[in-house]
Amino acid sequence: MHLPWIFPRFKHETLVFFSSAPYLLTRTPNPSSPSPPPPNPLPTPSMSAKEISNPDLSSSATEATTPSPASTPEIALSWPSDGILTVEWIRALTAALDWASRHLPPSGLPSVLPFPVFHRLVLAASNLLHKERNCVTVDVGDEPCSVVVVGDVHGQLHDVIFLLEDAGFPSEDRFFVFNGDYVDRGAWGLETFVLLLAWKIFLPHRVFLLRGNHESKYCTSVYGFEKEVMVKYGDQGQQVYRKCLRCFEGLPLASIIAGCVYTAHGGLFRSMNIASSKRSKGKKGRKIVTNVNTNLLKLGSLEELQNARRTVLDPPWEGSNLIPGDVLWSDPSLKPGISPNEERGIGLLWGPDCTEEFLKKYNLKLIIRSHEGPDARDKRHDLTAMNDGYTIDHTVESGKLITLFSAPDYPQFQATEERFNNRGAYIVLQAPDFTSPEFHTFEAIKPRPQANAYYDFEEVIDSDEELDLQSMDHGSALEGITAIQTE
Repeated sequence: MHLPWIFPRFKHETLVFFSSAPYLLTRTPNPSSPSPPPPNPLPTPSMSAKEISNPDLSSSATEATTPSPASTPEIALSWPSDGILTVEWIRALTAALDWASRHLPPSGLPSVLPFPVFHRLVLAASNLLHKERNCVTVDVGDEPCSVVVVGDVHGQLHDVIFLLEDAGFPSEDRFFVFNGDYVDRGAWGLETFVLLLAWKIFLPHRVFLLRGNHESKYCTSVYGFEKEVMVKYGDQGQQVYRKCLRCFEGLPLASIIAGCVYTAHGGLFRSMNIASSKRSKGKKGRKIVTNVNTNLLKLGSLEELQNARRTVLDPPWEGSNLIPGDVLWSDPSLKPGISPNEERGIGLLWGPDCTEEFLKKYNLKLIIRSHEGPDARDKRHDLTAMNDGYTIDHTVESGKLITLFSAPDYPQFQATEERFNNRGAYIVLQAPDFTSPEFHTFEAIKPRPQANAYYDFEEVIDSDEELDLQSMDHGSALEGITAIQTE
């Protein structure tokens, strides 16, 4: 017996690379036929992480019922008395967030996710995240398993719920790596972030949440997340927002999967081991890198990435700590070499030669980055459009560079004729070598619940490329760090 789907199945495509040859597998359900069964049933209260992906291990898997998003939650969520999250709790959280998005005004969210519960959840997640290294190692071990890689989701809660169900929930043999940009633009950034934090707490060594450029104070003040939190939590909104910012600071910057795949939100980064003609007036006359001669730019090392200081509200665009900004904001180019990313005002542009250099140096086969949706690619006519949720931007001797975007029908609030009607995608990497990516594309869950935008999408620039990042007040950012750390 299989459980019913949370959402109806849409036309779904899987593109698999075997060596250098792509194979496109398409399945379209017959409207007159029953929906096909899901690859895995929804988790049940008594199931362990191993049983989530192996339903035969648990008899309760055939007895569970899918929580109906349209049914009213019995009570507000409470934090487990022992402080340990279970699959049952995450199922209840998912159903409550989905139901609230459809049946309550935004200010009603605390009635299903009370502030004390949010506080305990984000604190537990933040403690985990801050202990992780800048570049986390996804150790897949020797047992058969898969790794699901997800790109930008931008507060599109219902598409994230579908993606998790479609790919199969995180478990002992199904890892997830998220490439950041959980918030902004979409109406349910807070709910999306909270849901993924819950999975992180439940399976900390199977779920990896990386930072995106929108997990910053500046971007969230421009693209709606700050206002979203204030509307939803009212008088407690400032506390909720600060706790989220503190959590953002702890998100790792990159991952290495199975020793052969590098993932990050933006991509590659510069070396900071460059002599500068200027010295700071600080202690010991430490060197700072300012106005670096572009002829001196070269790729950074994984060692430099591990040693960078990531706990900043807004990654700096100048000074001696440029690696976080590079990792979050950089873009690939078809032009050889490495150069400043003048369109964005932060980060780099790197060419196929740099991709080859990085892959070869670290014996990698794939780079999977995100950061560019259909709006960004609409302005870059030399690169492939982001219509299907992914593009292959560099194919070099050692492997490939892939851009992955997981928010379909984006951006949410633009007029119909201004939206791109794009598909979203996620990647599955399978044992034993994890180097042949399977591309799974999907359409948006529609109709979306009615919602209002939390930013002026008609006036605010529609793409990160045009942000004036040099207007960031780094003094205020430092004050914000102090305020957050003292809470």
